[in-house]
Amino acid sequence: MTSDHRLAPIAPGRRPLIGHAPAMLRDRLAFLQHLRTHGPIVRIALGTKSVTVVNSPELIHQMLTARSNAFTKGLLFEKLKLFGNDALPVADGPGHLTRRRLMQPAFHREQVTGYVRTMRDTATSAIGAWCEGDDLDLKTEMQLIAQNIVMSTAFSTTPGPRAAHAILTSVDTLFKAALRRALLPVPFLDRLPTRYNRRLARASSTLHHVVDGIITDHRARPDDYNDVVSLLLDARDETGAPLPDDDILSEVTGLLAAGSETAAVVMAWLFHELSRHPHLEARLHTEVDTVLAGGELTADHLPQLTFTRALVQETLRLYSPGWLVTRQATETVRLGDYTLPAGTDVVWSPYTLHRDPGLYPDPLKFDPDRWLPNRLQLPKNAFIPFGAGKRQCIGDAFAWTEMTVVTALIASRWHLRPAPGTRPVPVGAITVHPSALRMNPEARRADGAREAA
Repeated sequence: MTSDHRLAPIAPGRRPLIGHAPAMLRDRLAFLQHLRTHGPIVRIALGTKSVTVVNSPELIHQMLTARSNAFTKGLLFEKLKLFGNDALPVADGPGHLTRRRLMQPAFHREQVTGYVRTMRDTATSAIGAWCEGDDLDLKTEMQLIAQNIVMSTAFSTTPGPRAAHAILTSVDTLFKAALRRALLPVPFLDRLPTRYNRRLARASSTLHHVVDGIITDHRARPDDYNDVVSLLLDARDETGAPLPDDDILSEVTGLLAAGSETAAVVMAWLFHELSRHPHLEARLHTEVDTVLAGGELTADHLPQLTFTRALVQETLRLYSPGWLVTRQATETVRLGDYTLPAGTDVVWSPYTLHRDPGLYPDPLKFDPDRWLPNRLQLPKNAFIPFGAGKRQCIGDAFAWTEMTVVTALIASRWHLRPAPGTRPVPVGAITVHPSALRMNPEARRADGAREAA
């Protein structure tokens, strides 16, 4: 390589044959965080596979925007095709743009505002079933709430408790498989009739059976629905032909999977932090009580819930769900001082970007006030929890609205206290999960709480 075509340096700690795999497997999040100390771009070896890690916020933004046409979504998104080959979250190339334009109307901000009542009613039903002193697995509770919100707003259906748990278990099983196959790619093992692969097949079958039933019902009673499934069924390509059944199935399945995960883990972490910071919880309660004034939460209240949104934003920063985002160069690309040859596997981490001390003062402190207008403005591109550019998450406005609504509703009715012995730590699964987060609800009483719903 000439000086004009330099490869990024190899990170220290590579071992013969196995590369950096032991450090990655020992603590994925800490390993990626430490890589930031080795420069804007660095290479690691996972076994015999070389992976380029982009740390610089400027270069990440360049890769996601100006140079996005030179990259596909990469290995992790390829494995996420377990949910459907052509679903928007994993689609690439011209197909991605076509599908995004098709789905966009359902996620316009004006349309999302119209979902607030359904979000409120769905969440209220769930948290109204809690009893004081319950031992809640909060991550699972939040996943079920998020899953039911997606299904009620986008599919006009809400499953019963048993079906909801079966759907969530299937989604979790497929997510774990996708991550495992991305980190330890051994393609021939994916095709063997092992117990693990049979479990995956059952999970996929369960999920597709649910989605197929939703689509069948929409086809049988089209005048009863006006939602995302209706949009997909009514869509026509440039020749006037409807979308193939498999495409509709993939799109609905992908949306269901994506919608049950990201917002849920953020909300779980948010209430964990509130339990550690009673003064912040008190500020949240004061805002919610003042804004709602004992009435039902509506879309008109959302702009007034400024501290609630700041709590969501700070949780998104400190516990960014995306710890590993992949890309693959389709041509030789120049980023900064280094060259990425065609075929280079690339990763970047929102989680480590948002904890970079060079971008955020006291980055490990949970400080929602850092987002208030009178505070020092952050560098451009320092906060991109939903990505950037043409592949930015289409559901970002939906997620912001959902997290604000659910946070306000829970705060209007409950304190959530950690169960004895609960000390969650972040775990790099498909998103950044709490290792274990059990909490006990306590009804708000003497502190002036008013029920919002």
